[in-house]
Amino acid sequence: MKKHNYQIKVEWTGNEGNGTLNYKSYNRNHKIIAPRKYDEIKGSSDPSFLGDQTRYNPEDLFLSSLSACHMLWYLHLCSVHKIVVTDYVDNATGIMEETENGSGKFTEVTLNPIVKIIDENMINKANELHHEANKMCFIANSCNFKIGHNPNTLVG
Repeated sequence: MKKHNYQIKVEWTGNEGNGTLNYKSYNRNHKIIAPRKYDEIKGSSDPSFLGDQTRYNPEDLFLSSLSACHMLWYLHLCSVHKIVVTDYVDNATGIMEETENGSGKFTEVTLNPIVKIIDENMINKANELHHEANKMCFIANSCNFKIGHNPNTLVG
């Protein structure tokens, strides 16, 4: 099997002078940096966990990873099947459930792609390819919950 290696640096930037003295003595801000990338991603925790709502949180990034991976596989499969896609937007949603001890996990994700293709005769095949893309998606294959798909394919 072919293996791919990834490297990421996460750097906490939220020490406000007292470190983690207590739960409210620090902020959750951090930056995510990868070699050869043009910019950093500014992150925090979800506002429910005292994070900065203007920054991406791990849950946002997880959901966006699922959505982007699915989209990339879908576009590849469309090109292989001679379906010309001219636009693709996904408004993905996810539900994370918190447990009594404060841990949690995602229990549900639904991808809601709006796809524009040029050939009306290919709409059914274009919709079917979302199932195949889900089977191929590296991120989806790493999840332990079902990922739903609610595609809307238009001609345009």
